[in-house]
Amino acid sequence: MRARACVLAPRHAYAHTVWSGGQARAAAAAGARRLHLAASSSSSSPPPRSVRRSSAVREPAAHALGGSWARSGNDGNGSWAGGRPRAYGVYRTIEQLRARHQSGPFSWKAGLLFVLSGITMIVYFQREKSRLRRQRIADATKGIGKPKVGGPFALRDHDGAGFSSEQMKGRYALVYFGFSHCPDICPDELDKMARMVDLVRAARGDVMRPLFVTCDPARDSPAVLKAYLAEFHPALVGLTGSWDEIKAMCKAYRVYFSTPPEVKPGQDYLVDHSIYFYLMDPDGDFVECIGRQHTAEEGAKLITDHIGDWKGAFR
Repeated sequence: MRARACVLAPRHAYAHTVWSGGQARAAAAAGARRLHLAASSSSSSPPPRSVRRSSAVREPAAHALGGSWARSGNDGNGSWAGGRPRAYGVYRTIEQLRARHQSGPFSWKAGLLFVLSGITMIVYFQREKSRLRRQRIADATKGIGKPKVGGPFALRDHDGAGFSSEQMKGRYALVYFGFSHCPDICPDELDKMARMVDLVRAARGDVMRPLFVTCDPARDSPAVLKAYLAEFHPALVGLTGSWDEIKAMCKAYRVYFSTPPEVKPGQDYLVDHSIYFYLMDPDGDFVECIGRQHTAEEGAKLITDHIGDWKGAFR
């Protein structure tokens, strides 16, 4: 008959249970492990692998994600809090770890950065596209074989002083062709011209000279132009001259105008003419036309954009 031994059972079992030799050895080993764990709980070293594995189910260990074991106590000697490991780091729960794996490498910050970068690139390319379009328009009359708009002229201003194309250089010029007896179109366009002048000056300063060239030199003397233009804007400069001088300038600017034949002295009449604003750069070269389809705000924006593209100096 095999020998029987009486061994004190663990705390969670009954106190006086008679076991066989194999059961006794197993119980003794379990008791030794508990004693080892109790002794290890006051040390600063991590618990055995089995404890770390079981604790990771309840609270994932930070050392697996680059963290380390938490230390408790006022002396900082690394005693274990609550008899089990406590991780500190980014992820403290299984839910946080799962959420990290579900979201992958992207986050709301990465998404916001991507959206802002995309918007910035779109705005940049749109502005660059507009700048290149304006440059093509400005260079359209400067190449060989292109129809040139503008040229030299010599007229008189509304004070009776001489005014030539050389005086127009150094700043941008906005040139309009009309006549003082125009009943409706010219007043409307001059109102728009005055508004554009104010908008451009507010945005870029005094870098543009507005010019009004009459298509009716027989009736538009310097005194008539001065009184007429004073009703719209004080910066407007009126230009007049002989019929041949006006015809030559209109031809240079590709402006159409026509007066009725055989007009008697004192007889009222209308002059048919082109309705455009001609924007000239500080070198006296044609830049762009602004027509009736443009509002004052749209025309001012075109002008300020071209002024912003200019690399030279103003005088």
